[in-house]
Amino acid sequence: MDKMIVKLIRKFKTNDPFTIAQGIGIHIRYADLGEGTRGLYFKKLRRRFIVIHDKLPEDWCRFVCAHELGHDRLHPGFNRFWLDEQSFFNAGKYERQANKFAVRLLTSGDSPAASDTLAELLMRNGVPAEMEKFYF
Repeated sequence: MDKMIVKLIRKFKTNDPFTIAQGIGIHIRYADLGEGTRGLYFKKLRRRFIVIHDKLPEDWCRFVCAHELGHDRLHPGFNRFWLDEQSFFNAGKYERQANKFAVRLLTSGDSPAASDTLAELLMRNGVPAEMEKFYF
């Protein structure tokens, strides 16, 4: 995962998930996804899409984009809805991996200074505090 992230950052000269997604041909859309869904990733007719809930604050939009980008990079060919309905795979495992990818991408190139807390590092990089457990 870390090598993949470094390669993406080197290629696009940024850790911005929106720039990276656009650079690899993923279309980003915004829509009202309802109360319980922050974003989703899907493929249709060989086109890839990230859809982000249009009522999220900016830090969450950035995190959701990085998370869904993680699904594209880590889980090619998997569809979450298919996983839930048609298989015995643990979809939670894939969500944890995508969260870890997002946290590592967004904090790449930054590390806590001696006086920093992990919460300060995450805040500085726009990672929601709830994602602290995926840093390690």
